[in-house]
Amino acid sequence: MKYTNLPGTDIKVSKVCLGSMTWGQQNSEAEGHMQLDYALERGVNFIDTAEMYSTPARKETQGNTEKIIGSWLKNAGNREKVVLASKIAGQGNAVAHIRPNLGFSKAALTEAIDASLKRLQTDYIDLYQLHWPERNTNFFGKRGFTVDEDEEWQDNFKKILFDLGGFIKSGKIREIGLSNETPYGVMRCVEEARNGAHRICAVQNPYSLLNRKDEIGLTEIFHRENIGLLPYSPLGMGTLSGKYLKESPVNSRLTLFPQYNRYSNPQAVEATSRYVALAKKNGITPVQLALAFIENQPFVTSTIIGATTMDQLSENIDGFEVKLSEEIIKEINEIHEAIPNPAP
Repeated sequence: MKYTNLPGTDIKVSKVCLGSMTWGQQNSEAEGHMQLDYALERGVNFIDTAEMYSTPARKETQGNTEKIIGSWLKNAGNREKVVLASKIAGQGNAVAHIRPNLGFSKAALTEAIDASLKRLQTDYIDLYQLHWPERNTNFFGKRGFTVDEDEEWQDNFKKILFDLGGFIKSGKIREIGLSNETPYGVMRCVEEARNGAHRICAVQNPYSLLNRKDEIGLTEIFHRENIGLLPYSPLGMGTLSGKYLKESPVNSRLTLFPQYNRYSNPQAVEATSRYVALAKKNGITPVQLALAFIENQPFVTSTIIGATTMDQLSENIDGFEVKLSEEIIKEINEIHEAIPNPAP
């Protein structure tokens, strides 16, 4: 396992991060614990979760994932061996059950952080992230920004960052990051950090062979401002494994939850077919191709993988051990040029 630091910090993380959003709904507590044990054995020390998990978001299962991680931490007694990341939910009808007043006010941050700490059975969270922006912007599958003439949001970056800085001073969190964020949002945080706010160290965004849109505006920022990308959905919710090309596997995520169709449009399916064929031509698996591509990017700090079975988890971790040749990367880019970002 390779390791690096969250940029600008002394927090050492594995280049593979274990995602957890299926635990507590698609996966049981025992299965979550098995994944955690195995990942730690393989050298993975970075775990990502969120207050809204498990997914899909439901009142009945909200917070279950953090509880599963918390019971594992208590039983194993190894809190010092792991780097723990969590997130506060943004606004939206799908998560209205979490608290009456969603958003990133100081009161909401206080309630969210304290509740996560209790569920996680820990005194601190290493990386605390804003799960998605409060403002109207393009995320969760939206390619472009559309003006909302009725938007009531007002610029509050400074206040949020200084409030988060207060939680760092109190010891409840160590570092802060963003998620599902755009170049505008990242640069506003950079600007406030230059004026005394605590700096963000990472951005957790979707990034895969099917979605490289962050290369257009964000990756230069990551490079010049020393911020790390934490890619999620590196396999496009499993589509890049090729398993959905011929059939819908029983108990798989997209079979159980067809509303997650972000990676299943005709252009994405065609691109996936080409990537799968490229992998097979070069004697590697589609999973290895997809994950090794991300590992090859200099702006990536740690890639978030998720799995519902132990076999998937093992294959995913193994995928990072593959090194892609310049010729394979060239062919990947040719497919990307032909079908760019089919699943933003």
